[in-house]
Amino acid sequence: MDAYKESFQRYEKKFLISEEQYQSILQYLKTIASPDQYGLTTIHNIYYDTENWYLVRKSIEGPVYKEKLRLRTYEKPKGSSPSFIEIKKKYRDIVYKRRISLPYDEAVSYLGTMKREKFQDYSSEQIGREIDSFLKFHENIMPKMDIFYDRIAWAGISDPEFRVTFDSNIRYRTDDLDLKNGSGGKSLLNADEKLMEIKIKRAVSLPLARALSKAGIKMCSFSKYGSSFKELNRIESTEQRREMTWTTYSPQLSRTAP
Repeated sequence: MDAYKESFQRYEKKFLISEEQYQSILQYLKTIASPDQYGLTTIHNIYYDTENWYLVRKSIEGPVYKEKLRLRTYEKPKGSSPSFIEIKKKYRDIVYKRRISLPYDEAVSYLGTMKREKFQDYSSEQIGREIDSFLKFHENIMPKMDIFYDRIAWAGISDPEFRVTFDSNIRYRTDDLDLKNGSGGKSLLNADEKLMEIKIKRAVSLPLARALSKAGIKMCSFSKYGSSFKELNRIESTEQRREMTWTTYSPQLSRTAP
């Protein structure tokens, strides 16, 4: 198989910031980095999980080790568009990412619950074996949520390993999980909020730490998938309470109505 593959091992520091804080940190960022060649890009993801959402539920508990599987494209895909099957693992504070590239339709088929026999085609690839092992361990894995966001990425001028991304307009959906059908979904953040991620091999430099402090930016624990799952459950719980309230009180209201 002539497939593109890539791996990452790094620290990822996350910060929820306002528009004012964004403008402030940009002033410092411009001295050490520059926007990458892609400009503003809409990232498309399908997150895979078990029927009862085991992976995201486990992740929310904050274990020492956690993992997730997603299919990603950097544009609204067609059948032949490049896509990436990614396993993302986190052990303590270190993030490990492994991915292989396939045409979108082939990747969807590769991950399909009835297509497990296809994994043997990729058995000679190390990353393919990791994905194979992941899917065999989680036998009933399936597409569960789409997550989209608009991203601007910056790369270090003297240190190409240094990257900062700004994600805005984060949205999710649990129906219509085909990325070919656009990037609509429910909003996760307020309109003026952004998720900033600093991706580094080592600790944050002292000048950068000072710039973050000056802008009032504090690190947080934030997962797009985990936060979307929590928001989904909050909405569903609210709707269920409303339904129960209507069921409980509507007969009485009906009896007392004139």
